[in-house]
Amino acid sequence: MGNVILKMSKITKKFAGVTVLDNVDFSLNQGEVHVLIGENGAGKSTLMKILTGVYQYDSGEIELAKSSGELEKVEFKKPKDALDHGISMVFQEFNLMENMSIAENIFIGREPKKNFIVDSKKMQIDAQHELSKVNLNIPSNRAVESLTVAEKQCVEIAKCVSYNARVIILDEPTSSLTDKEVEALFKLILSLKKQGISIIYISHRMEEIFEIGDRITVLRDGKYIDTLKTKNTTPNHLVKLMIGRDFYDENKSSVSISKDTPMIECRNISVGRYKEKFDFKAYAGEIVGIFGLIGSGRTEFAKVIFGIDTIRDGEIFKQGKRINNKKPWNAINNKIGLIPEDRKLYGLNLKQNIRENTTIIKLRELNWLLLSKNNESKITDHYINRLAISARGQNQIVNRLSGGNQQKVVIAKWLSIDTDILIMDEPTRGIDVGAKSEIYTLMQKLASEGKCIIIISSDLPEILRISNRVIVMHDGRITFDKDNISLTQEIIMNAALN
Repeated sequence: MGNVILKMSKITKKFAGVTVLDNVDFSLNQGEVHVLIGENGAGKSTLMKILTGVYQYDSGEIELAKSSGELEKVEFKKPKDALDHGISMVFQEFNLMENMSIAENIFIGREPKKNFIVDSKKMQIDAQHELSKVNLNIPSNRAVESLTVAEKQCVEIAKCVSYNARVIILDEPTSSLTDKEVEALFKLILSLKKQGISIIYISHRMEEIFEIGDRITVLRDGKYIDTLKTKNTTPNHLVKLMIGRDFYDENKSSVSISKDTPMIECRNISVGRYKEKFDFKAYAGEIVGIFGLIGSGRTEFAKVIFGIDTIRDGEIFKQGKRINNKKPWNAINNKIGLIPEDRKLYGLNLKQNIRENTTIIKLRELNWLLLSKNNESKITDHYINRLAISARGQNQIVNRLSGGNQQKVVIAKWLSIDTDILIMDEPTRGIDVGAKSEIYTLMQKLASEGKCIIIISSDLPEILRISNRVIVMHDGRITFDKDNISLTQEIIMNAALN
């Protein structure tokens, strides 16, 4: 790693009198990956928006190295100022024009011209050169809408590099990538480091933080907590710094599980496009973890149980009684709930408030003569308190909540109708470690109350930490089903690959 190229000192920012950053320090060396971590609301995004010129700080200073290596004070009053100084950011939600070509996206607003007309040929050649820097070997005239998520991310990074980037900020860059795509991204990051480019890496995933990071800075509640060398710390220590308390780290529930009659049983069923048939059982008080690689059929399995996909073969039983979930309403009537993989798209109405999202299913149980905001408010207040939903009140629009609190609202929706079986598909994706801890604790509490929890996750440490029993799916069938005793990531991954 080289010398310090960026230094942010005593950065303070207030919104409407509320301090969101309080004398925060941050530094970056040339050619390093500096990981920035903290719970949602810790101030990470605000600090980066200040660095990229989106916001202006109230006090403090930013210094950037000159070509001589000497630091000089800079001020970014707009994003273009930061770009002109070689600082750019790849957001979690890409900023690309889907109907335009790769070349047009890379050079939008900076197109090369010939006789006052855009020189498309030169733009494509120049774009191809930028793509080569990020190891993306596809034609620059291809439409962005035809690209994979990983390819779009590379285009975003190529756009950053095209500004002669010295600093690239990556915000949760692996949240939508497969394992192979993550591996390719890490190789690209190492390549950028060798070119002298510095990376600020924002992530909640401990495993990748320790794989890719050189140093780690922790923020909590808008304050600077510490900066550590990755090799000199541990995940547990980082979590304590982030949340200010011990992290929920039990391996599995100690609840006694009766295995007389399954809470839910599937006999000889097939899912999705797969023809293989299999059986499945889960019991009251049990947390069953389902793991599988992309294309394993795990999400299709959840859709069959919940009635989104029609069951082609076999039968489903709840507490020994055959049920027929032709539609989601049938599953709901059978007290089965589903927290979908994409909570924003399928689990919530982002334009409605907490109360409306929490009671949307519960309302059908109430006598229409008794319907009132008072009844809804009582129900919502109960679950806001029970699940410790952090909000300004039940009228807060859910789109303005953190990811963890949005997930709690989805859970509250199902608890409001006393669901017996709760299927949770990627329940902690995009959620900070503090909220993860709270959701794990909630799962255990629900299991202790006799609920049956089915968790589908691509996060192996999560599966091992929370599950009583682990199931692995491969090519639309169950290939592994064992109690969570002495299981390891290697054992589960081998089952997923074979």
